[in-house]
Amino acid sequence: MMHFPKTFPVPLIHLEETDSTNKYLNELCNKQCVEELTTITADFQTSGRGQRGNSWESEAGQNLMFSFVLYPTFLKARRQFLLSQIISLAIKEELERYVSNISIKWPNDIYWKDKKICGMLIENDLTGVHISRSITGIGINVNQETFCSDAPNPVSLKQINGQSYDCPQILASVMKRIKTYYNLLATGKADIQSLIADRYACSLFRKEGFHRYTDANGDFMARLLRVEPDGRFILEDQTGTIRNYLFKEVQYILH
Repeated sequence: MMHFPKTFPVPLIHLEETDSTNKYLNELCNKQCVEELTTITADFQTSGRGQRGNSWESEAGQNLMFSFVLYPTFLKARRQFLLSQIISLAIKEELERYVSNISIKWPNDIYWKDKKICGMLIENDLTGVHISRSITGIGINVNQETFCSDAPNPVSLKQINGQSYDCPQILASVMKRIKTYYNLLATGKADIQSLIADRYACSLFRKEGFHRYTDANGDFMARLLRVEPDGRFILEDQTGTIRNYLFKEVQYILH
């Protein structure tokens, strides 16, 4: 079982095993008042979920699996993509302390070169035009040496560098970064939102040149133009046609 220090930058609940940290935290929030940034982490998850309903493979005690809650009532629902941006930036910037070639694959997967080192699932509850609660579940591959599932391209820090890392320390640092970004976002200043958007744009996977994608109509080559404030992905294909995509409407072809 992982050993976490008694002092931690956010409220922490450490579990040896659970089906899903997102589910555990969601049920906890529905039963009682839970402090903002409360983080649930588990050594092993039996039913971890990712985007598109994918499962998340992880050996017990080798990786980070955690969820945390925010109450961003200051943020209108149409700007909820800012949460995705600050969380992915915080993780990217932390992982860059250990390895280079880290990027954010739209909307919020974290990649090392062409391989996935971190995934997340953000579940927002809306009240009127604002976000009342946001629970984010994250998996970061840290010390796992072999992946056996049919996931196409996983990689861990240990596979990259050949050394083991302190998972509790990485989690503490990630949550510090998320807390800092979140507090900046809560100021509501337009220049802060622009700063976040600019950093995100500079961090994007395959942000330059033409690359292969696929959508409901088949495969095509395109270059990334921008990501809109609402999260829409804007591509220009080789015919000069501008293509707009919402989440899950387009996928990268990685190989």
